[in-house]
Amino acid sequence: MSKNTFHLVSLGCAKNTVDSDSMAQLLLRDGYLSVEDPAKASVLIVNTCGFIGPAKDESYRVLGELAQVKKKNQVLIAAGCLTQRYGVEVAQRIPGIDGILGTRRWMDIVQVVHEVRKGKNPEPIYHLPEAPTVGADENGALRVSRAGASAYVKIADGCRRPCAFCAIPLIKGTAVSRPIESIINEARTLRDSGVRELVLIAQDSTDYGHDLGMKDGLAVLLEQLTDSVPDMDWIRVMYAYPGYVTDRLIEVMATRKQVLPYLDIPLQHAHEKTLYRMKRPSNMEWVHKTLGKMRTAIKDLSIRTTFIVGYPGETDEEFQALYDFVQETRFDRVGTFQFSFEPGTTSAPLGDPVPASVKQERFERLMELQQNISLQVNQSYVGKTLDVLVEGFDNGISIGRSYRDAPEIDGMVFIEGSAKVGDIVPVRISGAMAYDLTGVLAEQKNLIQL
Repeated sequence: MSKNTFHLVSLGCAKNTVDSDSMAQLLLRDGYLSVEDPAKASVLIVNTCGFIGPAKDESYRVLGELAQVKKKNQVLIAAGCLTQRYGVEVAQRIPGIDGILGTRRWMDIVQVVHEVRKGKNPEPIYHLPEAPTVGADENGALRVSRAGASAYVKIADGCRRPCAFCAIPLIKGTAVSRPIESIINEARTLRDSGVRELVLIAQDSTDYGHDLGMKDGLAVLLEQLTDSVPDMDWIRVMYAYPGYVTDRLIEVMATRKQVLPYLDIPLQHAHEKTLYRMKRPSNMEWVHKTLGKMRTAIKDLSIRTTFIVGYPGETDEEFQALYDFVQETRFDRVGTFQFSFEPGTTSAPLGDPVPASVKQERFERLMELQQNISLQVNQSYVGKTLDVLVEGFDNGISIGRSYRDAPEIDGMVFIEGSAKVGDIVPVRISGAMAYDLTGVLAEQKNLIQL
């Protein structure tokens, strides 16, 4: 085992993956080598997720497994969301943890590793300052996570929204935006390294720039980004907040060709009383009006959203309103979650009164409905041509994604024949499944011929 090696496990969402990759950059720059086999690492790091119950359980499981096999000359550091909120509890629950690092100063990973490896600490070292991370000193690390020709770029961190079910503000703190210049510089670096797609992420991307005194910050960012890096092929926006999709943002998405006609806008529910209890925007008239405006202005718009079923107090009538809304609106993609009780959130006094069996039944009904809708929407693309970013090749089939498919969460396009990984190629769609498409390489390149 080399003295300066590390094994890093990243759990949770893409935003966590960006933090993990940024920590890895700093360790590599300090002379450490990343290894796949934890037995060969001198430093074990788990970047945990603590968003909902199942994510916490997975984080504890992974930490426990590494703690059990940890050797005398290895150290184990628990980082991320779970430790930011439950640092002492995590160390008490998993004996063998040597260091605790939260989300707000992830860029201090090298400092924490050096301190832990001194080996003079009878108790775990806790590094949980309240200082924000994004926009502050980041020790020169890129705030990106790259996978092939795509890269996640974090434009802000934290959240100031009051959603009653969500623990993110307790974990991350309030929203802190990165300077536009920093994001543009990263985009240029990524372009020069062969990246074709930027995926802009934040807890709430539509709140970007508010803390910097900007109005319509996301639209301004997209304008400057497309002007500064005009040869970046695709720019994708994730995690927009209802009520903050402005006319200027719609115009930018409609007129800037690099900005994909794709938006992830988590609505969470469709009944005003449920949304009110969630402390979410509850003006469904705005939702209908804005979705209609977007679909009119932005050609071939693909919309992804998420919903929660079984929220405290959700009646049959309220769930039926959600069901009817999904049936009527016909989203391209829908993610559905069963309510998970989170202590400390403002929904905590409501408890978790909806029986698990009712949550499951509502979950299955909504997902069955959406599966049928997704299939019908996908079938409408048969015979049309889509540009596809190729990401792999297996058994004579090239695998990629169209503009409609965000990395890791949406569908794939399976292409007969061989296409170069990293290229964007025109594909004539020949078949459709509930989540994925099949096709053949088109003879001539055309942008989304519909």
